[in-house]
Amino acid sequence: MSGGRRSRSCATRTEFIRRGLETRDQALEALREAVHTYTPSKKIIEKRRQVYRFADQETYLVVIKGKLTEWECTLRVAEVIADSKDPAVAERAQRDYDTA
Repeated sequence: MSGGRRSRSCATRTEFIRRGLETRDQALEALREAVHTYTPSKKIIEKRRQVYRFADQETYLVVIKGKLTEWECTLRVAEVIADSKDPAVAERAQRDYDTA
């Protein structure tokens, strides 16, 4: 699961919140939990948090309003499709894609 975040200056960065989950359902459950607890690495004194879910039901926008700033973070699931240590990962991903 990854979250890209941006402030009003529109700086974008991707960071991983959780790795190594076995199934998409596990990743989605972790994502749903993270929208209520995720905090940016940049210090912000949270006054209000708004969570929006996009139509795909798998992407969320978290808006954290602080004393002086507003922080936006898009949280979504990312799937490993290649791993040089485990070529079977790419094979599984391709099979899953072919059957979807």
